[in-house]
Amino acid sequence: MSDAPRKAGSRTIRSLYRRPAALKDTPTHYCPGCGHGTVHKLLAEVLDTLGIRERTIGIAPVGCAVRAYYYLNCDISEAAHGRAPAVACAIKRCLPDRIVFSYQGDGDLAAIGMGETIHAANRGENITVVFVNNTVYGMTGGQMAPTTLTGQRTSTTPGGRDAVSTGGPLHICELLNTLDGPWHIERVALDGPAGVRRTRKALTTAFQAQIDGKGYSLIEVLSPCPVHMHLPPVDAMRFVKEQMVASFPVKIFRQEGKRLA
Repeated sequence: MSDAPRKAGSRTIRSLYRRPAALKDTPTHYCPGCGHGTVHKLLAEVLDTLGIRERTIGIAPVGCAVRAYYYLNCDISEAAHGRAPAVACAIKRCLPDRIVFSYQGDGDLAAIGMGETIHAANRGENITVVFVNNTVYGMTGGQMAPTTLTGQRTSTTPGGRDAVSTGGPLHICELLNTLDGPWHIERVALDGPAGVRRTRKALTTAFQAQIDGKGYSLIEVLSPCPVHMHLPPVDAMRFVKEQMVASFPVKIFRQEGKRLA
């Protein structure tokens, strides 16, 4: 077989599917099938497309998200668990010409960081929040998270989450959509190629809103965690499509400051 690059039309596959400049050439530490690597690549593509990499500052808190600085070729600051929105707001207010985003998991954003999340959104801070929801605490052993589905098994709910004793999953987009401050709120899912494309489009919209000075945007990304879902990667993606989307509907909740849902 020839070593020459295969062609797609007049362009090579390598030219169509290349590493973005905003993504470092670093071996991944994420588990096979984890959605974080896909989100990193999409973020990098958006930073490159919008030409904002050199003036972008990311905030990475505790959790699987903490190692984002290994992969994204932009300035990144760490934050204490749950405090990413507070740090992002402080940096944006001190350096209003920079593009500032937080990159957070469901345990970080929806549990210990819920206060910071709500108040940043309520104030309409001109930041972008990338919220990766895989329904478990992925870094610390797969415990129940605020977004764990009713009946879902985790290391702390081996018999399945019981809504009577632990409550049901928190729906962050729906909750934030009750506030007047946000500019754009959208939920997408890494449940296949179409979902990946929608995620890239949503991230582009959110970052463009910040560039234009419009205010607070949050993109929730439903993401597979095969290890703690106890599923092979393909089945974990199917779990996102069939189980997670049923509880967390994929849609635009707020667009240009107006409630759509």
